[in-house]
Amino acid sequence: MDERRSGFTLVELLVVIAIIALLLSILTPSLMRAKSIAVRIRCSHNLKQIHLAVSLYTNTNNNTYPCAQDPLPTGHWLWMGRGWRSFIRPYLDDNIDPNNPSVLFCPQDRVSKEKYESTSYAYSMAFYHSPQQIDQMNSPSATYGSVSPPCIVQRNSDIANPSGKILIGDWLSNHLPIDNDNGWWCWQGRRNYLFADGQVFSLYANQIRPAQDGFPNANLTVHGIKGIDYSP
Repeated sequence: MDERRSGFTLVELLVVIAIIALLLSILTPSLMRAKSIAVRIRCSHNLKQIHLAVSLYTNTNNNTYPCAQDPLPTGHWLWMGRGWRSFIRPYLDDNIDPNNPSVLFCPQDRVSKEKYESTSYAYSMAFYHSPQQIDQMNSPSATYGSVSPPCIVQRNSDIANPSGKILIGDWLSNHLPIDNDNGWWCWQGRRNYLFADGQVFSLYANQIRPAQDGFPNANLTVHGIKGIDYSP
């Protein structure tokens, strides 16, 4: 009786390995994109939670937005994540801190844990300076200069275009990594932005209108709270 062994030949094994390698090369980019999209969506949900907290803050403060003199006692400016977060923290979770940033941190952020106390988002200073003040600022240094204009309370009724004015957004390009990331002071990258009407968009920097300083800088939007950063 002729007994034959069943099994793969070397050639068949090589073919199987080649097919698996090919499938991996096809699927890996798709899986990476899916993961990136999932994180971007998670970060956009963070901003929606933040919008709810800001709304609660304005409702209990005569419809006004967080406002304080720059720099704060901490040495930070209010628009910086380390500055404005204290105003809305009671409407999120009083236990929020650098070790427990909750929705104030985007998991895609590679810098803020070490540099910005785990707060990924910036708050437009157009919401605590008048349009006239903003229109007199024409450089990035105006947002953190040694002499800052006095804080002037802005109300939600002052917003001329809620769907076009950025309230809060990723400071860094968390969703399209770039070298030498200068935040809102550069024309590269992609960020999530929360608009005054509560919508969140993921936008490339070159989709934002130039501000007073020539950058896609929501701090210095032309005409401030009455201006437009983006129109679909």
